[in-house]
Amino acid sequence: MATRGPLNQRVGKNLRALRVSRGISQEALAHELEYDRTYLAGIERGERNLSLDTLSKLAEQLGVDPVELLAG
Repeated sequence: MATRGPLNQRVGKNLRALRVSRGISQEALAHELEYDRTYLAGIERGERNLSLDTLSKLAEQLGVDPVELLAG
């Protein structure tokens, strides 16, 4: 699957950085959110379009404001 665009890439990069900085694996984060690990990996690669609900859930699980996932 090809990358979608700059915003998807930015969210993916920010998500990965926040996740790694907290020492959380993709699998652990996916499990907590009841998502498939491959879905989360696709988000981090910028291949997935997220709903605002998904963005909010990711931010909440990582303890950040959703804006931090969009910043860049």
